Amino acid sequence: MTAQSTKQPTVPPRWFVRTAWVVHRAIYRLTFGRLGLWAPKPNRWGTMRLTTVGRRSGKERSVILGYYEDGPNLFTLAMNGWADPEPAWWLNLQAQPDATVDLVGEARAVRARAAQGAERSRLWARWSDIDRQLDAYAAKRSSPTAVVILEPRPASP
Repeated sequence: MTAQSTKQPTVPPRWFVRTAWVVHRAIYRLTFGRLGLWAPKPNRWGTMRLTTVGRRSGKERSVILGYYEDGPNLFTLAMNGWADPEPAWWLNLQAQPDATVDLVGEARAVRARAAQGAERSRLWARWSDIDRQLDAYAAKRSSPTAVVILEPRPASP
């Protein structure tokens, strides 16, 4: 084993992570969605804008997340910048699983659920093929990181 393979990944300070999220959302808003989202490629995840309903406020809440496609579904990780608490968007989806996602050139109505068992293992392995330090980052959290499936649903009338 080399020294590089045993080195634990470093998570940026929380203020930096939060600032990066704010800047990314601002770029998306200021460019009216022209910048800030991209489609996944074979060796790179894409970004989507997920809009949920706040579990306490009832108001729409939007975040930009990394994702991959899995057939007709999208999947992402509920990682909260590798901080310990669950991300608010995932808590919102657990309370109200219907949401919308904006992708490059399209919007989709989706229903969220957590992947379980073999499906979770398969999708986790797919993400870790790109992010070789995924398991090391996940080990920094006190609870398992949910793999969130966003399945297509018919749009509301």
